[in-house]
Amino acid sequence: MIRGIFAPIPTPFKDDNIDYNALKNNLALWAETPLTGVVVLGSNGEFAYLTQKEKVQLIAFVRENLPDSKQVIAGTGCESTIETIELTRKAADLGCDASLILTPHYYKGAMSDKALKSYFRDVADACETRIMLYNMPRNAGLNLSSDTVISLASHQNIAGIKDSSGNIVQIAEICANTPDDFAVFAGSGSFLLPSLAVGAVGGTLAVANIMPAVCVELMNRFNEGDLTGAKKLQHLLLEPNKAVTAKYGIAGLKAALDIIGYKGGEVRRPMLPAGTEVISEIKQILKRAQVI
Repeated sequence: MIRGIFAPIPTPFKDDNIDYNALKNNLALWAETPLTGVVVLGSNGEFAYLTQKEKVQLIAFVRENLPDSKQVIAGTGCESTIETIELTRKAADLGCDASLILTPHYYKGAMSDKALKSYFRDVADACETRIMLYNMPRNAGLNLSSDTVISLASHQNIAGIKDSSGNIVQIAEICANTPDDFAVFAGSGSFLLPSLAVGAVGGTLAVANIMPAVCVELMNRFNEGDLTGAKKLQHLLLEPNKAVTAKYGIAGLKAALDIIGYKGGEVRRPMLPAGTEVISEIKQILKRAQVI
């Protein structure tokens, strides 16, 4: 089973090109943390702004520059089934431990539960690798229902789900009605503890990029039965997690990385960088959370 805490890493850019020197620096720092691994080409990786060639090169670079002891999950969801299969196979060939596949969403009106089940099953049938479903209603504008996930969980290659909906009832329903080896991951640090409490076994968390030890310690405290300690850590994560997700987005996450000694790099156009006032606010948030 896939389990543990993963950081969905940002892609640093310089003059609109991927800054591989900055990324190598960051990977070396994340390798020294207790993270289980990283997710490359997740939402924080600006995967929607990358060409297919860049995606493959980025997957290869991350796997080559991260120790074998750290797992790599690659975001390989594309709008068409055929393109998703192609990228998922390449990620597997490059040594990734699993693929994270977002719901196709451009033609939302056509993406019924039946269509989504067909999409994920067709990809899983065609790829000999572990697949994690990715439910991200905020970006995709679609919710992957618990009934759909429960149905897909019976496929031998569909190993789990990252649920970023924040709907704890839905997450609980999935945990309660899927096989024991189906890995349910919280998709945000804001509801990591509630997700663990209903049966999740890990998280893919933006805040894990800047507070990896706290995220891992929260999960460890929960597994050890120290709910009081886990609750304190969950509360500690709330403000910085909001700053690097809903409030300031990817630009805020990159600014936070710069502040703590990583190399956040630029965002890729048309996104805009964090301004000086935002950076100042993020610094104060990180101080309150004892990150700096």
